[in-house]
Amino acid sequence: MPVTAGGQTPGTSAAGVIFNVMRFAVHDGPGIRTTVFLKGCPLDCWWCHNPEGQRPEPEMVFWPGRCLACGRCVEVCPTGAAAAVLGGEAGGEAVGDAAACILCGRCAEVCPSEARQICGRVVRAEELLDEIYRDRLFYDQSGGGVTFSGGEPLAQPDFLDALLQGCRGRGVRTCVDTSGWAPTGLLLALAATVDLFLYDLKIMDPELHRRYAGLDNSLVLDNLRALVAAGRRVTVRIPVIPGVNDGAENVAATGEFLSSLGDPPDVVLLPYHRTGEDKHARLGRAYRLSGTMVPGAGRMDQIARQLGGYGLTVQAGG
Repeated sequence: MPVTAGGQTPGTSAAGVIFNVMRFAVHDGPGIRTTVFLKGCPLDCWWCHNPEGQRPEPEMVFWPGRCLACGRCVEVCPTGAAAAVLGGEAGGEAVGDAAACILCGRCAEVCPSEARQICGRVVRAEELLDEIYRDRLFYDQSGGGVTFSGGEPLAQPDFLDALLQGCRGRGVRTCVDTSGWAPTGLLLALAATVDLFLYDLKIMDPELHRRYAGLDNSLVLDNLRALVAAGRRVTVRIPVIPGVNDGAENVAATGEFLSSLGDPPDVVLLPYHRTGEDKHARLGRAYRLSGTMVPGAGRMDQIARQLGGYGLTVQAGG
């Protein structure tokens, strides 16, 4: 069922862009897992806690609190993109033409405090599979495996296909953490080599979804229906964002939709957190939910009980 292009054989020559490999992860599926974060995502969620995964290409990240204002980055930058850095020990602020950056990496190489880093690297599937397979004993002992996250892993379908088939060939269980925003045919083709989908369900109203996530949710809902109808194993994960999707009306619409599926998937509620705020700043992007409070345990339990009233199995908080 190859989804690859140009006669490429999955698992041999495919390459993609990743921005992190997290070993010994315990919140991205069952057991002990290795979570691989792929770059690129079609959505633009206001609360995104991995904004470094939104754009498909590598990009420069600047940590103001680490900056020593030594000026070495300015000295080696060939385009003038690295700016004079002010603030010293109190934390610096880069001022300059960031758009001129060609990601040569020279500034990151000479920075003594690692205040500048390139986020994202190109890696071949074989190389990444070898890295994943090193922890096979932990997977076997715990019932774990590998989780492909992002970004949106389905945004790199050829690469993801190669990784999934490579894992299947090595006996490693797989999980795909997805927003569901991908062509239905592609999703179902890849589903044959996925043991579990962690499926994000954010907002039921299409216009609110467009406002807060950048696109409407019709494809997300259609794809979830298709996965359940195909008998694939799915866990729905709902980020609880105060003032965005935690209202009784949206919770009720979510419960009605999930309970209408032939075999309703289990639901996990994930409380909003502020991790993405600092990351947006490091990338030079505005964070649109500043001041939003983290939902308390009581509110999470209320939402869980409301969803449970629709006959759903719901876990709050992780």
